[in-house]
Amino acid sequence: MEGLMYFDRKSGEIIGLDEKVAIYPAKYFVTSPERQEKAILDIRKELNERVIELQNEGKLIEAQRLEQRTNFDLEMIQEVGYCAGIENYSRYMDQREPGSRPSCLFDYFPEDYLLIVDESHTSVPQVNGMYNGDRMRKQTLIDYGFRLPSALDNRPMKFAEWEQMQKQVIYVSATPGDYELEKSGGVYVEQVIRPTGLLDPAIEVRPTKTQIDDLIHEIRERAKKNERVLVTTLTKRMSEDLTDYLLGIGVKVRYMHSEIDALDRVDILRDLRLGNFDVLVGVNLLREGLDLPEVSLVAIIDADKEGFLRSEKSLMQTAGRTARNVNGLVILYADKITHSMDKVIKETARRRKIQEEYNKKHNINPKTVLKTLEEIMSSTVIADSKAKQDARRGRKKKDQHKTSISILTDPALERNNPEERRDLINQLRKQMVEAAKDLEFERAAELRDEINRLEI
Repeated sequence: MEGLMYFDRKSGEIIGLDEKVAIYPAKYFVTSPERQEKAILDIRKELNERVIELQNEGKLIEAQRLEQRTNFDLEMIQEVGYCAGIENYSRYMDQREPGSRPSCLFDYFPEDYLLIVDESHTSVPQVNGMYNGDRMRKQTLIDYGFRLPSALDNRPMKFAEWEQMQKQVIYVSATPGDYELEKSGGVYVEQVIRPTGLLDPAIEVRPTKTQIDDLIHEIRERAKKNERVLVTTLTKRMSEDLTDYLLGIGVKVRYMHSEIDALDRVDILRDLRLGNFDVLVGVNLLREGLDLPEVSLVAIIDADKEGFLRSEKSLMQTAGRTARNVNGLVILYADKITHSMDKVIKETARRRKIQEEYNKKHNINPKTVLKTLEEIMSSTVIADSKAKQDARRGRKKKDQHKTSISILTDPALERNNPEERRDLINQLRKQMVEAAKDLEFERAAELRDEINRLEI
């Protein structure tokens, strides 16, 4: 090795020289043999103390489980230098004090770094939630003898620790929370003007008595213009029932809620943007961070039911999903104007006035920035991984089905000895259970009949 240097990847220009460069392991904790030996001794000491504690509490099974699991981990560390879940012993590997936080990315930033918290109204509460959620999960593992108490020190930062590590912070949100406003001393910068000249969507309030008929009319009008519609309901059941009803009258519609897998959600949003269907019904997944310029209408069912899903912030964020379309409209189906609705309507009107005056002054003609098919496909490329997974899974099931059918129709089956027949029955029974789980009831019934025939 002649030297270590930093260089510009594009120009090849050498930026600087260095005598030392730290290259960290991608997956495992790596430490010196001396520190590893000390860590093993400390882990054994804690293990002995914890096993005695569990035995005194009458938790003999938990004590045995903990002893077996930890001893296995220690043997792996001694033999190969790591084990599965080695991060749970990170306090000993790092030689940290009990209760101290692990190192994190912030420790590598310079003193004057700038932290930008996007969608801060949801991001900030999640910082506190991560620590509490991690602790609850690990405490259960500790109580039942799956982990040592020191595993609690492999954790996210506490909220107070996160605050202490902040230097300069910019909170970005269309609906900042009380925390952000308090930390900034009430000083904020409005970004109301969009480069595209688009206005905040117009808001209309319509009665709930005829909300479904009115919604169907609006959907059909948007479909004629090749535009999309988002509909938000209060519950999962309502979203599914409304979707079934709209499907029954010929509307191309799908629903999305928290029970839908993350990759499936991306797939659904891609299909919406590509025009494979016109309407997406959801509960609380149509809020911040969705770039959907094809959507020209957001319909909020039961907008006057005051609560978390119909709070000022929720309504404002949901309405914002149609702010990227020049024909953007938000319909609030309600029989009364709630406090949250009133604030959203007034704030939107205020912003629209500023935007209209700016556009008029600078002769800007607002227009929707529509993406090409290729751009939509590339921006939702994560959905491709799901498609590949589904294709592999489909091929696997198809191969399994072919295998089982070929086995069942094999004339040599009649000549199998009892042991081979037993193995075959067990194999087919597993396939039957899997088919039933996948709702392939016809195949499951076919396998059941063949199992019965073999058992005669």
